[in-house]
Amino acid sequence: MANILVIAEVKEGKLKKVTLELLSKGKELAAAAGGALEGCLVGSGVEALAAEMGQYGASKVYVADSGDLADYNGEAYANVTAKIIQDAAPGIVLVGASIQGKDLAPRLSAKLGAGLASDCTNISVDGGSLVVTRPIYAGKAFETRTFSSDIQIASVRPNVLPVSDPDAGASAEVAKVDAAAGDVKTKVLKTELTAGDKIELTEADIIVSGGRGMKGPENYAMLEELASLLNAAVGASRAAVDAGWRPHGDQVGQTGKTVNPNLYIACGISGAIQHLAGMSSSKCIVAINKDAEAPIFKVADYGIVGDLFKCVPILTEEVKKLKA
Repeated sequence: MANILVIAEVKEGKLKKVTLELLSKGKELAAAAGGALEGCLVGSGVEALAAEMGQYGASKVYVADSGDLADYNGEAYANVTAKIIQDAAPGIVLVGASIQGKDLAPRLSAKLGAGLASDCTNISVDGGSLVVTRPIYAGKAFETRTFSSDIQIASVRPNVLPVSDPDAGASAEVAKVDAAAGDVKTKVLKTELTAGDKIELTEADIIVSGGRGMKGPENYAMLEELASLLNAAVGASRAAVDAGWRPHGDQVGQTGKTVNPNLYIACGISGAIQHLAGMSSSKCIVAINKDAEAPIFKVADYGIVGDLFKCVPILTEEVKKLKA
């Protein structure tokens, strides 16, 4: 039997959506592997979240709750989490391929001598072994891999797995564990949050993104309006970020954020390979560009060859009519 351990990620006192996605998939995989689904919670004031993890399928949740773990610190979290994994002895460990997860997963791999597949877009089990699918060559191809290590670790892209309905009657056994961080050479002095009330790009169901064709920062107001109507996040290409029109946190692409929304609307984005690497796995892509030969149209499900300054206002008005 291969037990599956999901490493939870907490933001502002709540489980991040990617954790619920992993629990939902983990429950399915545990049943197929003949093992149990368990969870791991590390942080400060997180014990109460174990109940929610139980509702999504975890039979047992290991909780390391300490004020010293209030801010994410790669060294501290890796020390605590690695100890939990050693004691719990799961065959498979799942973590979200978020900014935090991309830092934590390789640390755990090194500490445990475990195989790691990063940025996976699909996971399954064959017997007790994990089988993963992940993009390679900047998203131009996909590979399927298996593991030879006793512990198999996979970081999974947010928004690629569905979230199941919680079972309000289900519960999880809570196992409190040692939260001592051990030898830590770094310290978090301050955390600055710039997103405010904005929807996080990597968790957004809809993204409205602008590129060089926006011509200036002032024109993003039209994208902000459309995004507000659609309850969407606003993204940008590297060209727009390099020009100073948008903050780096809005950048989608190989050197920015990898996103997987249900709908991606690309406005004035030509579709350089670096940008496509960060959004080509979106479930539906709509491109608006004056250049009919723009590479973005090769991956788009729907394309509009036209002036975005005419098309976006029309689209906005149509959305307003639908919401009226």
